[in-house]
Amino acid sequence: MTKEDLRIVFMGTPEFAVETLKALVDNSYNVVAVVTQPDKPVGRHGSVLQPSAVKQYALEHGLPVLQPEKMKDPLFVEQLRSYKANLQVVVAFRMLPEVVWAMPEYGTFNVHAALLPDYRGAAPINWAVINGEKRTGVTTFFLDHDIDTGRIIHQLPFDVPDTADVEYVYDGLMHLGARICLETLQKMVDADGHPESMPQQESMALHPAPKLFKDNCRIDWTKKAKQVYDLVRGLSPVPGAWTMLTTADGKETPLKIYRTTKTTLPAHTAPGQLEIVGKKRLCVACADNLLQIDELQLSGKKRMDAAAFLNGLPPYLRRRGEASPDTSEGGVRALLQ
Repeated sequence: MTKEDLRIVFMGTPEFAVETLKALVDNSYNVVAVVTQPDKPVGRHGSVLQPSAVKQYALEHGLPVLQPEKMKDPLFVEQLRSYKANLQVVVAFRMLPEVVWAMPEYGTFNVHAALLPDYRGAAPINWAVINGEKRTGVTTFFLDHDIDTGRIIHQLPFDVPDTADVEYVYDGLMHLGARICLETLQKMVDADGHPESMPQQESMALHPAPKLFKDNCRIDWTKKAKQVYDLVRGLSPVPGAWTMLTTADGKETPLKIYRTTKTTLPAHTAPGQLEIVGKKRLCVACADNLLQIDELQLSGKKRMDAAAFLNGLPPYLRRRGEASPDTSEGGVRALLQ
């Protein structure tokens, strides 16, 4: 078999998937159609429809685009079948029904941003960073009935520096995903469409990677500083770790935190207590140590560094080494909850 023998339908939606589609086009693979999400309404009144990043790229390169509302829609299924693809490649897309993933002669493989079977789910990049992993990677596997459980074709590792946020890992895995897709396609060519694959070892499925919601992005200051540090970088810049700032007058304001620095300073106050260390170091008490806050954003305000935040804040923060305000007289310290 040669790569010209492969008729490929590509399925994906976000920017992460564009890099892989681009690699297929640049390497002269025969992409006969692209499937992506329907355009999304944007703007104040939702009157403007925004195409996905994959759709924009596909149209720029003259590729046919299908945008089904429902993957089991008989009309869509027949449209898909009409392209006579013998292989489907999926990157950052929705769950497929069997009538779709089983359609091609050589099956459907997915590029997943983790080393399966670990981090199965919708947000593997975020959760790998949140859990403080030093290594993650990408996996190609054949789709089957269950989510992210199919036979593994190929894997490539990716090192995660302790200072990396999710944007760094996302970018690295986006490019590595394109590479593993090309290597997997070569395996398929060399094996006449039937490359070696191996079943996933369930004993290695140690961490789930569920979808992120507002609740699991909220900071728990009763955890150790390293855990909070990893949560912040695992959600930065999007969707952002958040907390509530309770000020001296009792008002609560949502606060997002984008960047922090670990310290060796032990926490002597309750978790969530803000302190100024020196003149410009804004810190917060965790279960063990203080965590330095470097970049944050108050609700309705622009993202700012800690120095700018302190300049606009009334002088009610407790400085390290000072006596605590007498709360019985109404002196309430700034607190993150």
